[in-house]
Amino acid sequence: MVARVGTVAFQGIKVVDVDVQVQMAGGLPVFSIVGLPDKAVGESRERVRSALTAMGLALPPKRITVNLSPADLAKEGSHFDLPIAMGLLGAMGVLPVEELGRWTALGELALDGAVSRVTGVLPAAIHALSEGKGIICPRAQGSEAAWAGDVEVVAPPDLLSLIHHLKGTQTLKPPEARAAENTAPLQDLRDIKGQETAKRALEITAAGGHNLLMIGPPGAGKSMLAQRLPGILPPLDSREALEVTMIHSLAGLLEEAGLMRRRPFRDPHHSASMAALVGGGTKARPGEVSLAHLGVLFLDELPEFQRAVLDALRQPMETGRAVVARANAHVSYPARVQLVAAMNPCRCGYLGDAAQECNRVPRCAQNYQSRLSGPLLDRIDLHVEVPGVRAQDLSRPSPPEGSAEVAARVVAARDVQRARYRTLAADPPVRTNAEADGRLLEEVAAPDIEGRRLLDEATERMHLTARGYHRILRVARTLADLEGGGPVRRVHIAEALSYRRIVPGKGGIG
Repeated sequence: MVARVGTVAFQGIKVVDVDVQVQMAGGLPVFSIVGLPDKAVGESRERVRSALTAMGLALPPKRITVNLSPADLAKEGSHFDLPIAMGLLGAMGVLPVEELGRWTALGELALDGAVSRVTGVLPAAIHALSEGKGIICPRAQGSEAAWAGDVEVVAPPDLLSLIHHLKGTQTLKPPEARAAENTAPLQDLRDIKGQETAKRALEITAAGGHNLLMIGPPGAGKSMLAQRLPGILPPLDSREALEVTMIHSLAGLLEEAGLMRRRPFRDPHHSASMAALVGGGTKARPGEVSLAHLGVLFLDELPEFQRAVLDALRQPMETGRAVVARANAHVSYPARVQLVAAMNPCRCGYLGDAAQECNRVPRCAQNYQSRLSGPLLDRIDLHVEVPGVRAQDLSRPSPPEGSAEVAARVVAARDVQRARYRTLAADPPVRTNAEADGRLLEEVAAPDIEGRRLLDEATERMHLTARGYHRILRVARTLADLEGGGPVRRVHIAEALSYRRIVPGKGGIG
């Protein structure tokens, strides 16, 4: 007799069914696991054996074979412990074999039989629901699985409780879906004095989902501005929260077993590798650009990143997906992010300040800024100069308008965009102006006659690419949406052009 238990494997965010088959036959006592297991899966033998021993059960002296089907799919992770243990209990007659087939199980076993946390519970639960099965997962992640919808969730604290539940001698209370409780306060724009142009650019960035580059001397407040962007972004809606939570679940970064409602903010150090930023490694894990999906990816000291690493962001910024192709893996992760970057105008940081700039001007600025490729800069919608803060600004009282007031305008602008693109039924669905393609922009962001004339002249004089042309239209559309969603006028085109290209002092970015 062969006992069968369902579980899953992960290929990026794709969930693949795995059939755990357990057979006990006569012969020399041996316990083998086949089906391309990695080291963590191979070590399940000892964890499962110890967990059964802790309950007073011993494996029979038989030839035990565990097959993970399909056999040509690599199996990774410790979540195979629980289905293997359930299959063994079914083969031993402890659990009814016919009951095992209607579940998808995943969980790591401690040596005392406790069921420990694993990665990927939420996507596994959604997949189980689509297959018409229930899911068995660790107790600490039951509320995470419950967000999958109308799926039966069993979340035992240990293996013994699961046995009692499946045999009907004890009933485990079904977990309740709950949101993650992120109590960390969001930083307020009211803390920043001066920098009105940069604050305006930040509001536009939030309203339209645009990318932003801030250039200015050290201490001007670039990092402070970026850190306050999450405070003016709208919270994730239910569909977006599921997308973001699934990625963080796969990465094992859910500190609480609940749905994420706050948009992610990721700020990797400039020493980050390409695999860390874009994704990859031996197990093709999601990178920072995917962990920031539907949120903010903040890259401080932008030219200090390796150029090849930055250029690897160009495709995700354009397509909204990070594709990791390796000899043994080809996976894709969502990566629709708002890139917010900050940099000094030159290595010393004081370009244009006669009292502090170094003696290598303008060569040092040209060399420093040339670390950024033109195609990367072309994908950034707003370029804004952040000058040093004056003593007069620091001595003034805090500004009357803070994040709450700006966030209200951002939400109103996003509501306008949501209603517009829902009416147009774009495919794929469009959330913000930053996601609209050229064809859609010509329909929703066509400027008036004066605006068209200004845009055509600017395209010729500034040598804008087709991508740059469309990004001007996107920003102009957002500016109009901040005013209520009327038509795009010349004033909107003019302001959008003012954010397109800056020349900070000598040797600026073009």
